[in-house]
Amino acid sequence: MSNQHVFISADQFHPDPYTQSRNAEGALNAAMVHADISRSYEEYLEIFDEFYADDVEASSETTEEPIRGKAGVRSLLFSFLVPLHAMAEVGGVSISVRQTPIPGDVVDETHSGWTLELVGATGKVFTVNWRTFRKWKDSRVVLEHHYDHQQSGEPLTDGDLRLNLLEPPTGLPKSS
Repeated sequence: MSNQHVFISADQFHPDPYTQSRNAEGALNAAMVHADISRSYEEYLEIFDEFYADDVEASSETTEEPIRGKAGVRSLLFSFLVPLHAMAEVGGVSISVRQTPIPGDVVDETHSGWTLELVGATGKVFTVNWRTFRKWKDSRVVLEHHYDHQQSGEPLTDGDLRLNLLEPPTGLPKSS
């Protein structure tokens, strides 16, 4: 029998800023990896709304000016997600997202590596890799920068999608 006393530190309930940003980064990345774009793009928008600050600033090495404010970044995200959702739901494209943490020691900054893989109905594979830098404040992303973009394979075309819905059923004449 043990008479050891267990003490709970108040720090467990209010982690330091380093731990807080790492926990938030882990939760955000896990949510994004586990969301299913073929089911819905709205899930990603809900994740964005949950984790990003109203005054977020987003940029990439390919844009001249950063986008400031949640509404502007949300609009950009929407224009990226809707075509992916359509390709997955209607076009038969298999879409997977993978994330790799990149260690760092700055209190409120995180880095991660991302891979987006698209596999067309024909089996053709197109992969995009990039890294993300995030600055955190109170468990909210206040700055996100995408860099080191790389792609492999040729982008998918209409021929790689399962769009035979426009073809008449077998045995029926095609309209002229």
